[in-house]
Amino acid sequence: MNTTTLLQPVVLSGGSGTRLWPLSREKYPKQLLSLMGEDSLLQATLRRVEGIAGADLAEPVVVCNEEYRFVIAEQLRLMGQSGRIVLEPTGRNTAPALTLAALAASNSGADPVLLVMPADHVITDVAAFQAAVSKGAALAAAGAVVTFGITPDAPETGYGYIQRGQALADGSGAFALARFVEKPDLATAQGFLDDGNYSWNGGIFAFRAGAFMAELAAHRPDIAAAVREAVALGREDGNAFYPDAASFGRIKGESVDYAVMEKTARAAVVPVAMGWSDIGNWHALRDARPADGEGNRIHGPAELVDCRNVLVETDGPRVSVIGLEDIAIVINGDEVLVTTMAGAQKVGKLTGAVKQ
Repeated sequence: MNTTTLLQPVVLSGGSGTRLWPLSREKYPKQLLSLMGEDSLLQATLRRVEGIAGADLAEPVVVCNEEYRFVIAEQLRLMGQSGRIVLEPTGRNTAPALTLAALAASNSGADPVLLVMPADHVITDVAAFQAAVSKGAALAAAGAVVTFGITPDAPETGYGYIQRGQALADGSGAFALARFVEKPDLATAQGFLDDGNYSWNGGIFAFRAGAFMAELAAHRPDIAAAVREAVALGREDGNAFYPDAASFGRIKGESVDYAVMEKTARAAVVPVAMGWSDIGNWHALRDARPADGEGNRIHGPAELVDCRNVLVETDGPRVSVIGLEDIAIVINGDEVLVTTMAGAQKVGKLTGAVKQ
């Protein structure tokens, strides 16, 4: 019997890049930048699905802001991919975005398993990721709505958490979903880490397009109907699709966690340790990059003397650093950022970042 699953990658490439300002800007956010090698984060997201066991890959669907259509199309072309680009006229969070993707994937009558991935993640253990996706895709093909829980290795306060329930009886190694938890304080996060039944919420999902639409119609029929209207009144332009802006603009934004995952009886959690980071700040980027013997990470012309755990990112001007520790120095064009690693999460409060 053929057990191959038709798997359609869905890449969510919305949002701005102020958390990695001044390198990423609203007009050119971090997912379009090459931060971890030659590929952009978006390109790396698509490459890591190649060769997943038991999966027949369909062309990707990329959901993004209208402003990014042509740069994303070019990045796909450079990979030899065509794909389908669905253009949000305005951001309305992940539930409407995934509804657009589900409708795009099923408009020909197919009902593929959608593998939903944010475009701005780094995953260093691709084999572990692919093994988890194979497991999750099989569950999704059988009707489950799957989220992937990232095994935490620190009491992070910048991530949401997923609490696992009972192990599923099918022996898959997956669990029922107990609840989603908002970003905790440090003491609560340490408690989650000690408990062992909590995972980071990475926003990665697998489900059949039809199953997602059925659950959305049951729990948030207003979103389902409004996105269908925006699609019905939308227009095609080559490989891109423009939903109707007026209809889409009337939608109340909602995350897929709240709209579907917390309400559905089909939810399952596949835990995975895969060297994951969402590169949400300069501290995270530093930790994701290879280091020298003193923990320094350098990109661009720089010389460091007696420094430890320093990140230097420069697009041209030479940087010389002496005797510093746990510092990030970033130069991009005419903007310069210097911050302690402890202060890296506050970059978005800078006037320059807000203007971008």
